[in-house]
Amino acid sequence: MAENKKPGNTLSTTEKKLTFCIKSKSCGACHLANLSYDQQLSLKTGTTIKLISKFCHIEPIIGAKNPTGYRNKAQAVFMRDKRNNLVSGIYRSSDGNAVPVDNCRLQTAKTNEIFKTLCLLFKSFKVKPFDPRTKSGYLRSVTIREAFATGEIMVIISAVTPDFPAKKTFCTALVGKHPEIKSVIFAQNKNTERLFQGTNSKVLYGKPYITDYLCGLEFHISPLSFYQINHDQTEILYNKAIELAQLSNEDTVLDAYCGIGTIGLVASKQAKSVIGFEINGDAVKSAIENAKLNKIKNVRFYKASDSEFFDFAGDEKLNFSTVFLDPPRAGCSQSFLSALCSKIKPKKIVYISCNPETQARDLRFLTKNGYKCKTSQPVDMFPYTNHIENIVLIEKVFISDVQ
Repeated sequence: MAENKKPGNTLSTTEKKLTFCIKSKSCGACHLANLSYDQQLSLKTGTTIKLISKFCHIEPIIGAKNPTGYRNKAQAVFMRDKRNNLVSGIYRSSDGNAVPVDNCRLQTAKTNEIFKTLCLLFKSFKVKPFDPRTKSGYLRSVTIREAFATGEIMVIISAVTPDFPAKKTFCTALVGKHPEIKSVIFAQNKNTERLFQGTNSKVLYGKPYITDYLCGLEFHISPLSFYQINHDQTEILYNKAIELAQLSNEDTVLDAYCGIGTIGLVASKQAKSVIGFEINGDAVKSAIENAKLNKIKNVRFYKASDSEFFDFAGDEKLNFSTVFLDPPRAGCSQSFLSALCSKIKPKKIVYISCNPETQARDLRFLTKNGYKCKTSQPVDMFPYTNHIENIVLIEKVFISDVQ
C-alpha cells in the first residue's frame, strides 16, 4: 500500500533523487538539490501551511516553469586551483572558503560562459585574486547582472585598489567575446570582510545601467539596485499581488520599502496615486528615474525610514486605502506595524514576504490590532533553495463585519 504523506513531511531516502550538481554538498547554495522539483514544492507548501494556515486559507504554490538557469544576478570569487590555474567559484559564508564552480545550474549559460572568459582574461592580464587569509592580491569579486527581457548584461569588477590596469584593452577583449555586455563597472573594495561591496564605482565600458522590462514597464538597473533575482516568477508575484489588491482609480496606495519602485509603478496603472518610501537613497533615485522613464506621473517616492515617513504622512495628512508591504527578511518592526494600524488604517494590506516566519509574526500582530487575513499565495521564486516567497491579503475589520 502506498504511504500517505502530508505536504512538508520529511521525505524518505528512497524518495530523494541523485543530486543535480556534483558541487551541491560542498557549495551549499542549493539546499534542496537532492529533491525533485515536485518534492521541493511539496516541502515549501508544508512550511507555508505550518506557519500561515492558522491565519487564512492557502492557495497552491505557484512553481517555476524553468526551475534552473533563473538567476539574473550572480556573484563569484576567484582563486587558484591545485594546478595554479585561475578559477571562479562560490563564496561559502559559513566558513569563509571558496568552492570552485564553473557551471552553476541556477545561473544562466551565458553567465557561466562569461565567468570562464574572465578567468582566462584575468590570467592573461596578470590580475591576481585577493587572498582573504594573507590579505594579499588585487581582485575581490565579480558580479554579473543580466536583463532577461533585453539580454543586456552588466559586469561589475571589485578590487582592492582604486584603478583597473589596461581597462580599455581588457574591456575590448571581454566585449569582443560577449557582445551582450553593455556595461562594465569597476568598484574599489578595501573591506576585507565583505567581498561583494564596493565604493567609488566608475564605468569602464558602456552605460552605468542595463535596461530590463518587467510587467510591461521599463527599468534601469544600476550596480547596487535591488532587483528580484527571478525575472519570470517576479512578474507572476507582482501581478498576483496587484490582482489580490483589486485596485480602482479611487485607491491611494502606499508602497512601503519600495526599493527601485517596481511594485508601486506596476500598481500605478490601476490606482489613483502611489507614494513609496525607502531608506536607501540610491534606490529612491532609481525609483524616481524609473517613473520618469515610463512617463508615470501619479507616483512619488521619498527617502525615509518607516518612522520618518509616518511623521511626514501625519504632517501632510496623507491617507492610504491600500498598502503594499515588501520588507526585508527581518520583516516589519512592531513600531511600524503599530503606526500602520493606528495612524494609516488602510482598508487593505498586501504583504509580500521572503520569510514566512517573520511574516507569521507580523500577521499575529495585525490580527490582534483590527485586521483579518483573507488568503495566502506562495510563489516559488528560488527553486532548489529553501527560500519561499508568500503573499497575504489582509483587510481591515469593521464593526459591521463582526456583528
